[in-house]
Amino acid sequence: MAFKPAKWPRKLRSQEWYGGNSRDTIYHRGWLKNQGYPHDLFDGRPIIGILNTFSELSPCNGSHLKELAEKIKAGIWEAGGFPVEVPVFSASENTFRPSAMMFRNLAALSIEETIRGQPMDGAVLMVGCDKTTPSLMMAAASCDIPSIVVTGGPMLNGYYKGERVGSGTHLWKFSEAVKAGEMTQEEFLEAEASMSRSTGTCNTMGTASTMASMAESLGMALSGNAAIPAVDSRRRVMAQMSGRRIVEMVKDDLKPSDIMTKEAFENAIRTNAAIGGSTNAVIHMLAMAGRIGVDLTLEDWDRCGREVPTIVNLMPSGKYLMEEFFYAGGLPVVLKRLGEGGLLHKEALTVSGTSIWDEVKDAQNHNEDVILPTDQALTQSGGIVVVKGNLAPKGAVLKPSAATPELLQHRGRAVVFEDIDDYKAKINDPDLDIDETCIMVMKNCGPKGYPGMAEVGNMGLPPKILQKGITDMVRISDARMSGTAYGTVVLHTSPEAAAGGPLAVVQNGDFIELDVANRRLHLDIPEAELAARLAEWQPLSGAPDSGYAWLHQQHVEGADTGADLDFLKGCRGNDVGKDSH
Repeated sequence: MAFKPAKWPRKLRSQEWYGGNSRDTIYHRGWLKNQGYPHDLFDGRPIIGILNTFSELSPCNGSHLKELAEKIKAGIWEAGGFPVEVPVFSASENTFRPSAMMFRNLAALSIEETIRGQPMDGAVLMVGCDKTTPSLMMAAASCDIPSIVVTGGPMLNGYYKGERVGSGTHLWKFSEAVKAGEMTQEEFLEAEASMSRSTGTCNTMGTASTMASMAESLGMALSGNAAIPAVDSRRRVMAQMSGRRIVEMVKDDLKPSDIMTKEAFENAIRTNAAIGGSTNAVIHMLAMAGRIGVDLTLEDWDRCGREVPTIVNLMPSGKYLMEEFFYAGGLPVVLKRLGEGGLLHKEALTVSGTSIWDEVKDAQNHNEDVILPTDQALTQSGGIVVVKGNLAPKGAVLKPSAATPELLQHRGRAVVFEDIDDYKAKINDPDLDIDETCIMVMKNCGPKGYPGMAEVGNMGLPPKILQKGITDMVRISDARMSGTAYGTVVLHTSPEAAAGGPLAVVQNGDFIELDVANRRLHLDIPEAELAARLAEWQPLSGAPDSGYAWLHQQHVEGADTGADLDFLKGCRGNDVGKDSH
């Protein structure tokens, strides 16, 4: 935590636009005055960009973000800063096709250039839906400008017939129940109306809540930010306090590179295990590390998370929702528990200017059924599992807290779907040659293959299996799955099928062995046969030849390194460019 604040006052980068009386300065300053700003506000005080992902087509980033922006502005004014609200690319998982993941990197690229090319001395990253959090943090890391995360917050609990309804989790559960004949379509629609009863992000420990927790455990948000419900007045207080704090961060020159260290990433990985966080966090954290210049690998995920118990009893791994998590004490309680267990780098620096341990050491657990004692954990080894073998030479991931323990060591016959369309065409066929011992395999759903690596890895089971009362099978793909989903699902298989990975040549009838304890994923065919199949493999036709889809296909890397665009890795800084006139 050896951080030395910069000298204050000093000339900030925004003064390159607004300081002095030259023609070019008056050009920039004079036009901004049409918003009604007095001349004395251009006196060298920190100009803070409030990067707002509000969009009516990003429901998780809905109208509450406009309210929070006003509170952030109030905090910035109070601390002697100059707030400017800037709308930025909002990549909504809820709406974007073929996948929001395809546009995470585009969002990060556009926001990076927004930060660097405009007169900002610091940035407030207003995030919500799961891709908005990593895209803004990737951009901030690539610019290394003082930045703080403010999350919009989760929805309130949903209820249906007295039962908690978790965002996403119950969507998968109820849709399977309809296929099994256990729930009518009318009941499904009634449940839909009960699911989203307030503004905010998913109320489960899905990817949005996970990434909010990752931001806090990385030290990039004020303590307690992750869990406060969107509609709670304390969310607005958090926004105002964050506005105050970013001004001081600019004065001190406290940057992402000071905070997002290897130790901070290891804290976040262990936090992910403790909360039963989303597998998507693996890809996003690898991408963020690549932007800030930290050497983070899949092996770090397996190493750091292996001995961490899952103590947060939230869906999809447990039974509660984010509202209860907040009431129980939220993420500070989890971080304190990690620290007490010797699983936290206590001196890691946070946006508060103090260590993460100083922020959480006095946290109290108000509900031990929500944040469990270690000896009552959902699983004693809750970290993301990384399996490798001839089917996944560069690795694949599995979330043990959401899996069926009996399936974590399993050998079964492959039932292969060449892509998502093939799966949809076959899965409801009563004549499909499949039983519960089989392993479902889906190809061509990775970063290049979908394109954009959609959340389709948690393939729904065939109706004839569901009708037996069986709700889980081993499933393997190069896709992602929603953080709200559950099951024994092997994801992010790398190299992906569309890049000629071994997954591309799996055939119906092949036997596959999953051995989580030994971190092994093995296609049980002779090496010579595998080599022969790979030699004969041909890439799919129909690749895009123009537009962003072409750019993405040409430059996206594999899931094992974060699925970033190869030319965007690294920190490019915040040097002020040449004047525009």
